[in-house]
Amino acid sequence: MIMSEIMTGGDAMIRALLRHGVDTVFGLPGVQTYPIFDALQRQSNQIQTIGVRHEQAAAYMAMGYAKATGRPGVCSVVPGPGVLNAGAALLTAVAVNAPVMLLTGQVPAPFLGRGRGHLHELPDQPGTLGSFIKWSGRAARAAEAPALIDQAFGHMLGGRPGPVAVEMCWDTMAMQEPVELPALPAPAPALPLDDAKIAAAVSILVNAKRPLIMVGSGAQHASAEVTALAEALGAGVTAFRGGRGVVDEAHELGLSSVAAYELWDETDVLIGIGSRCEMPALRWSGMTDAAERIGGDRKLIRIEIEAEELLRLVPDVGIVGDAALATRALVDALSGQTIVSAGRRGALATAKQRAAEKIAAVQPHISYLQALRAVLPTDGILVKDICQTGFTSYFGYPVHRPRTYLTSGYQGNLGFALPTALGAKVGCPDAPVVCITGDGGFMFAAQELSTAAQHGIALVTVVFNNGAYGNVRRDQMTRFDGRVIASDLPKIDYLQLAEAQGVAGERVNSPAALQTALKSAIDADAPRLIEVLVDRSEEVSPWPFIVPNRA
Repeated sequence: MIMSEIMTGGDAMIRALLRHGVDTVFGLPGVQTYPIFDALQRQSNQIQTIGVRHEQAAAYMAMGYAKATGRPGVCSVVPGPGVLNAGAALLTAVAVNAPVMLLTGQVPAPFLGRGRGHLHELPDQPGTLGSFIKWSGRAARAAEAPALIDQAFGHMLGGRPGPVAVEMCWDTMAMQEPVELPALPAPAPALPLDDAKIAAAVSILVNAKRPLIMVGSGAQHASAEVTALAEALGAGVTAFRGGRGVVDEAHELGLSSVAAYELWDETDVLIGIGSRCEMPALRWSGMTDAAERIGGDRKLIRIEIEAEELLRLVPDVGIVGDAALATRALVDALSGQTIVSAGRRGALATAKQRAAEKIAAVQPHISYLQALRAVLPTDGILVKDICQTGFTSYFGYPVHRPRTYLTSGYQGNLGFALPTALGAKVGCPDAPVVCITGDGGFMFAAQELSTAAQHGIALVTVVFNNGAYGNVRRDQMTRFDGRVIASDLPKIDYLQLAEAQGVAGERVNSPAALQTALKSAIDADAPRLIEVLVDRSEEVSPWPFIVPNRA
């Protein structure tokens, strides 16, 4: 028999989260969410609350927590402007398939939809959120909250993971009533695999001469299965952003995107696993954005959790299902078969060597990334912002483990990295976490250094200071006859800025000095900032390796 308890709507929300194993909420309280934060305070022995300086940071931290741990990240901000401030991070969570839940408030129930200008009123807030996140719902009273939270978890984790939101009006959220906390709903069963599709894929793979595997964030939980498939086929495995680390790039079959491009012209079968296949389809093949096929004589096999995705880039064989289960089914079906491509390891080694020789020219960024890699252990997490070293890391920073390389995906949004990295460190306190950002991106969330200091979050932030929004300035110089506008940045003493917030800092100007400073910062087990002075006149653009057909 399920017993009811008297509680507020805020209590009901937090008690429902605890049933799902949530242990952290990132947020910034306000009048419409007081009952949520009061419940968090009273449940602080079971759930920690990380208070932030800006609503956008709360949602980014939840996203970083989710991406680094594989568990849902939860944040709470006020409605209206607070929700819109968090919107950039929620949109990024859509791009990187991060399970993020937003808890927020609403105007008092009598004012819903009235347009009376109540505090923080946003016309049709659920509709606004629902236009770009996976799902948004409202609990009318406390008794409805547990079931609605359960529903939100189902949407957030079902199919392609993504962000969801739950709201309550601030008056009803504060009211008490009997609330039942039923048992958790059973997890949704795995999608059944189509045996005919598996057989069709196998018939292509056994005859493939030069296959290549492209993985995305949908394969982060399928490392063992993807590695087994690669070994069965002798196929290289590559990724652009979200899939990096699924196969260790130190493995003979693990390829950077530049090494994979060395093999692209001769590739006869591309196997996309949990990946939009954006890089080979658009960047390598020179297709238009509207194209729906891979182009050329190559065959395309795709494994995707949602059938709709297979309509965007149409494969020769499309398998709808979980990446790990579907890939394992391919491995099992290939067992005992004669594989034409099994002896490809020599060609892959040659491609890796050629790629290493070419990217060595992207200085000074390659040398700085080598310094980072020399210090970070295999389970160390790198979060890269939109900066020149960050762009170079797409191909110039080897990744060895799943969930250890975090980006903003196709959103490519400036300034996300610092708060995202803070969330990653909260979720993985025993792993070193390093954020690399430019001086432009750093200032989007520089105030969150105080959050790191307040909560003892031992993140190391490396700011590459070239005095500009580097990409914008380069484009203005090369594409607009040197008419530079709004891309040069003022001089700021970033060390003094960090120290004012309780974070010690150090300034360096060489890869060797960065390596020494980074080791010291990680050993300190406290928040640290390292500023790297870069002469932009000496920077080599990484873009010819990111978009080789357009560079």
